[in-house]
Amino acid sequence: MFKKWIHSFLLFSAFAAVTNVDAKDCSTQFLNGKAPVATTTHFNERTTSLCFEEYALMYSGVTKTPLWTAEFLTNNRIKEARKLKRQDSFHEEEQIPNADRSYLKDYKGSTKNVDIDHSIDRGHMSPNSDFSTYTAQFESFSLANIIPENSDNNQNLHEGIESATRKLATQRERLYVITGPIFDTTANKLNGRVVIPTRIFKAIVDPSKHQAAAYLTYNKPGMDYQVVSIAELERIVGFDLFPDLPSSIKNSTMPLPEPTPYKQHSGKDRSEQYHSKHASNEQTSFSSTPLRNFGKSLQYLFK
Repeated sequence: MFKKWIHSFLLFSAFAAVTNVDAKDCSTQFLNGKAPVATTTHFNERTTSLCFEEYALMYSGVTKTPLWTAEFLTNNRIKEARKLKRQDSFHEEEQIPNADRSYLKDYKGSTKNVDIDHSIDRGHMSPNSDFSTYTAQFESFSLANIIPENSDNNQNLHEGIESATRKLATQRERLYVITGPIFDTTANKLNGRVVIPTRIFKAIVDPSKHQAAAYLTYNKPGMDYQVVSIAELERIVGFDLFPDLPSSIKNSTMPLPEPTPYKQHSGKDRSEQYHSKHASNEQTSFSSTPLRNFGKSLQYLFK
């Protein structure tokens, strides 16, 4: 009788675990429940959509990186996340086909066989510090959420952008955030497999104030970044990131806070300072690549 009860309990537990996974609804991570839509067919090749506890993503088996990750950040979520200690747990994503997934060994000896003169980090797109439970934090260390990122950028400018976004979420109460890499024809492959992006973006929508804008930075050392409209960013990345966002909001650029990385606000200042370059009033080195040229870049990577 006891053995039969244990057997039934285990079956129920297994069923409950499966239904809990199946019950995940990532529509809450998207503005009005609508995920980004590719505006070029190249991004439909060998992609896998994944839904985790507190974020969603689209993964490319061609670049072996995410193409974008999406989060719904709230004041309460950030407050809960601050209570957790970081627990590094980088792991391969078993939901991705073997031939398409990146592996931990891809990131070992990161600078070998690559024409770069700097070190590479395993860079989160949706950062660990955004997640309010240890389960969600663990899921953020999936290699499906990771790109080969310049170490200086990952630990300074990009970390500052992530921190500024969390601070904005606590001030605005609710934000929809999409983060991702940008590739072009100059992209190298890490150890011949994982494509190293040229640039990185973080797009932000405030649904309460009907405002939006995005950070844009090169994947290289330095403190230069740009704030652009969602419309301009979408012309560069080849995705309609927020399908339900009115064009009037997409074409305007809300002010975004200056990134302040941990090394600065902890008193460990760098000698270099940030240089914010706003597309609305200043010429910059961040060119909005015409879509026809961007298409050629995609053909180079996705052939």
